[in-house]
Amino acid sequence: MLDSSGMRSFQTSAVLFLLLALPLQAAELVFDFGQYPEGKAPPGFRSTVSGAGKAADWRIQTDEVAPVLAPLTPQAPSVSRRAVLAQVSEDLTDEHFPLLIYEKETFRDFEFKTRFKTVRGAVEQMAGLAFRIQNETNYYVVRASALGNTFRFYKVVNGQRGEVIGPEIKIPTGTWNEMSVRCKGNEIRCSLNGSEVIPPLQDNTFASGKLGFWTKSDSVTYFADAKVVYTPREVPAQGLVRSAIEQYSRLLGLQVYVAAGTATNVLNSTNQFLPTRLIASSKLDEIGKPGGTPESEVIQHGLKFYGKEKDRVLVTFPLRDKNGDPIGAVKVILKRMIGQTEQVAMVRAMPVVQHLQARVTTREDLIEE
Repeated sequence: MLDSSGMRSFQTSAVLFLLLALPLQAAELVFDFGQYPEGKAPPGFRSTVSGAGKAADWRIQTDEVAPVLAPLTPQAPSVSRRAVLAQVSEDLTDEHFPLLIYEKETFRDFEFKTRFKTVRGAVEQMAGLAFRIQNETNYYVVRASALGNTFRFYKVVNGQRGEVIGPEIKIPTGTWNEMSVRCKGNEIRCSLNGSEVIPPLQDNTFASGKLGFWTKSDSVTYFADAKVVYTPREVPAQGLVRSAIEQYSRLLGLQVYVAAGTATNVLNSTNQFLPTRLIASSKLDEIGKPGGTPESEVIQHGLKFYGKEKDRVLVTFPLRDKNGDPIGAVKVILKRMIGQTEQVAMVRAMPVVQHLQARVTTREDLIEE
């Protein structure tokens, strides 16, 4: 029911809300190729080619792989047959760079590590890691060459290779080696078998992007034990939520919603329900869930909502752009006080709303499209 102040009240059923206002922590992504069928590329990846030539052939197959850690006893097996990622096409084109790009995440700060084995190739025998990939013609790569005995880094910008950096170093064919790349801000560190054989680099061309496996020409190359340790990316609104939780430590929860579509969907003067989604929250595992009627009407019509549960109250305000148009909804979750009125709850929530609103002038301040 709408009152004279433009506020609509409602009650919700009791729910358990677990506060998880934790600092952003490192996550680990392990590529376990053994859980997928042989003969096909693993799901979640996209096979493509940078440069010229035919399509690549990435597939899972088995190979003998030595354990990462040394055997505990002489009787323990020194190798075992297990699933590896293989690039087996043998295109002799010189400027042919097969790429297998992981599509499910975009990475900013990370360490990407893998073991690799060059198997054969008449023109080249290379293995590489591509990173901060924008597309097939814009990315960084670090690669090892068993024919050239080199370990090199370079960037590709609009299809043009930049300066090649790295030493000559022995890389035997048919044996497992390890390479890794670590990015933090504009600093790039590349290692081979645990040694940082390329001096630390600084480059501002690509701040974030996809990760992928890389080879060249007719290289038949295997990869195993690949993993990424990374700082998860967050939308700008999540940083705003974190700062508000730190300043207002007595909050039970804080959530930010936006319209589920692009910015053009936000201003909607019709009475149709406007789908919304949760983009930032002190309860991290709920991010991405759809909003309901309160969030829709706050964004669509600039209303304010008050709701109460058994032990808490929920106050939802619009977040507005510099023109005063609603572009988001912030829900403040407070402990319910005996005798607390709707007006008192609104007053209690207002400093938190003002904290966020002071940092928001456009939709891009909440979410990167």
